[in-house]
Amino acid sequence: MIELTINEILRKYYGYEKFRPGQEDIISRIISGQDICAVMPTGAGKSLCYQIPALALPGITLVISPLISLMQDQVRILKAAGISAAYINSSLTPAQIGLALQRAAAGAYKIIYVAPERLESGSFISFARKSDISVIAVDEAHCISLWGHDFRPSYCRIADFTDKLSRRPVVASFTATANRRVRDDIINKLRLKEPYIVTTGYDRPNLYFGVASPVCDGFADPKLEFIKSYIEAHRDENGIIYCNTKKQTEGVAEELRRNGFIAEAYHAGMDSTARRRIQEDFTFGRTPVIAATSAFGMGIDKPDVRFVIHYSMPQRLEEYYQEAGRAGRDGEKAECILLYSYPDYLFLRDYFILRKDGKESNPDMTPQQYQEYTDARLSELYRMKRYASSKNRCLRQQLLDYFGEKSNSCCFNCSCCKNDILLHIAPKKNNEDYDIGLFHSLKAKAAMLSIRTGVPVFAIADDRILKELASQKPVTEAELRRIPGFTPVKLRHYGQDFIRTIKEYYKGNIPKV
Repeated sequence: MIELTINEILRKYYGYEKFRPGQEDIISRIISGQDICAVMPTGAGKSLCYQIPALALPGITLVISPLISLMQDQVRILKAAGISAAYINSSLTPAQIGLALQRAAAGAYKIIYVAPERLESGSFISFARKSDISVIAVDEAHCISLWGHDFRPSYCRIADFTDKLSRRPVVASFTATANRRVRDDIINKLRLKEPYIVTTGYDRPNLYFGVASPVCDGFADPKLEFIKSYIEAHRDENGIIYCNTKKQTEGVAEELRRNGFIAEAYHAGMDSTARRRIQEDFTFGRTPVIAATSAFGMGIDKPDVRFVIHYSMPQRLEEYYQEAGRAGRDGEKAECILLYSYPDYLFLRDYFILRKDGKESNPDMTPQQYQEYTDARLSELYRMKRYASSKNRCLRQQLLDYFGEKSNSCCFNCSCCKNDILLHIAPKKNNEDYDIGLFHSLKAKAAMLSIRTGVPVFAIADDRILKELASQKPVTEAELRRIPGFTPVKLRHYGQDFIRTIKEYYKGNIPKV
């Protein structure tokens, strides 16, 4: 059997000729046997950094992932690309788990996703000891740190699981947001051995950052009025509105529906069936707008989110950047807007940080640790407040400074540099070189194919591919094969559908490119 090179794997399964910055180096080091601690911004292609080694190396790559929905979406996308993958989590019955482990032991899967809690299961430990595990990839690795914004105690026991294996695999950790303190925690608690530490940079040039403090007359909620005007001007786009409380998510979603928008609320108080349905509807484009708490977070694997609006201010810049960064993961332009009022700051300070039951909620901390923890959270909140109330200092500079990435120049793509937040409540003009009408026809076709196949639209053809199709107008398989991201699997399954759509749109009179 002829083994593929990593570049051949990239072309065959992902449809691209070149790696993004940092990817090839990380992939090569994993294949050579070196542990990894990678901090890469959302949209930089972290998952590809462990998926390609999984296809290049013998045995199994075990991916530790925090959310069931994230695992299910990833496996569905991998299978659609022709890659053998599975997940093992609590959504499966014991019989299904047993069958999955049996098939995994027989070599049926190259990639297996598991929750960190699964690593404490006796049957899974027994399976892992007997299996050829080449890589353990820890996704959302900041969950291991008390100083990260999604601390999860089960992540702290990953290293114990690794120690129980008959042979230690490469351990590769990935996160989108980690300052030096969190990064050191990841290295120490995963017990990484002489890891290659890489930070590919936090800047996301395709994202517009804005802050605003809307005001309006009468009894109307000025933030809601802003959001309604914004969504009215962006009706054909997907977006997330982040709120701090369940009540806020429900109020925002209800007001949007009352004004004719398709929107749903999402929060941890919902049962798992409802949460899964809402996530599915958002992933497949049936519900374009979600008003959510931070519970709607790491499980979102949707690259074509065009806007993220924060109705409420988060507690930390790290948390804000993680949530805002769910916009524009496909590399296309997207907008991240934070709506701020001073009562937001007081609410977070008094209710979330200085609440009376704070010490009881953290029984494992000594009084001194709790005081240090509280002081650190207050300091983080004040820095968040300074960002939210900024009028003159470049917002991108502030975000990059927070993560230790110095920037001395203005970005000219934030509300402070451009002084234009209200301009974003306006329909966008198409200044790009593609046929916008054909683009929408192709997007409608992708939506129909999604319904037919059960594969998300973006996994069939994301906005970058659709814009390239609307620009190049391919009408043969040979021409379609030259479209970046259009893999042989996509060509086989969807190629003729897109070719017919282009021909029908022009009724045989295809303009010259």
